[in-house]
Amino acid sequence: MSSRVVVLGVGLHPFGRHPDKSIGEMARVAGLAALKDAGVEYKDVQAGFCAHVNQGVGAGLRTFGQLGMTGIPVTNIELACASSSRAAMLSADAIANGLYDVVMVIGVEKMERGLLSGVGGKEFGYNDAMGINLMPAIYAMWAQRHMHLHGTKHEHFAKVSEKAHRNGALNPNAQYQKAISLEDVLTSRMIADPITLYECSPTTDGASAVILASEAVARKHTNAPVFLDTWVGGTPEYHRGEAEQAEGPNAVLAQKAYEAGGLGPEDVDVCQIHDAFSPGEVFLAEELGFCPEGEGGPFIWEGNTEIGGRIPINTDGGLLSRGHPIGATGGAMITELALQLRGDAGQRQVPDAKTALLHNAGIGGVNVMVLKR
Repeated sequence: MSSRVVVLGVGLHPFGRHPDKSIGEMARVAGLAALKDAGVEYKDVQAGFCAHVNQGVGAGLRTFGQLGMTGIPVTNIELACASSSRAAMLSADAIANGLYDVVMVIGVEKMERGLLSGVGGKEFGYNDAMGINLMPAIYAMWAQRHMHLHGTKHEHFAKVSEKAHRNGALNPNAQYQKAISLEDVLTSRMIADPITLYECSPTTDGASAVILASEAVARKHTNAPVFLDTWVGGTPEYHRGEAEQAEGPNAVLAQKAYEAGGLGPEDVDVCQIHDAFSPGEVFLAEELGFCPEGEGGPFIWEGNTEIGGRIPINTDGGLLSRGHPIGATGGAMITELALQLRGDAGQRQVPDAKTALLHNAGIGGVNVMVLKR
């Protein structure tokens, strides 16, 4: 590869319910914020990727067109909840191989209320035919299995949400900016045993924007670049006798990212993971190598993933509190980690963060990234 890749600018439209705003309006807010943050003009952007899931034909033009009509190629990317992190990976590939110097990723989504299905369509087999291919049900079955195999308790899962909402209260762009108690989580309405309402990420409207640049261009705008150092993606693997996986081989991809980045889990200072439902953080604490298999529940219960803990996870509230506009989520993860590595995260700041890990999962794929300063 001919160039290191820098996260030069990041921006968000606040996440939440915005029935009065179009995807273009939200994208313009996020995009202008990212351009200002990067210190570049839109005319400097050579290509664009629009990450979305259910925004229809022409979403790329409707979003990037809000910033200008400069004739750049704009490509639409869909990988469910991992859409904008995959778009960032494709952008990084293009920059690293010398195709472009400056690329913008816009992630955007407006979502209806209600549950999301897993994949959809009876051609996907037993789960769909039985009506259990709903994301809360899938995570609930994984959670029940973890509880059976390892003695994990519901309180361990609920602690994830309690911590997430406490962090989200420090984030002005979060959908929910109010701390809640562990008791609030445990006694909220049951959705899919053991997962309660406050252990589910909300459906959300929002937009994120990330500007990636070659190191040569980035050095003209910053003396302290944040590098997108390593990125890997993958799809589910079949293992005989194991439960069906809807997303991907998390542990395998994490190991690939660690090896490519020349580090291990002990070197990670701050992390963003895909906590669409609270059990996800317990599973991923193990799969990403932060604690041994089966010990994710006690690891989180003991405070290791708090902002001041051993490995701070989802310092901005994560999907559970920040919100989860599926096409924009990966870009929001990159945004938070870039702020952390710059030292610009305010009350959420992890002291002296130098290395960050990102895990973003979608139906049919997972992306893992390492960012460094």
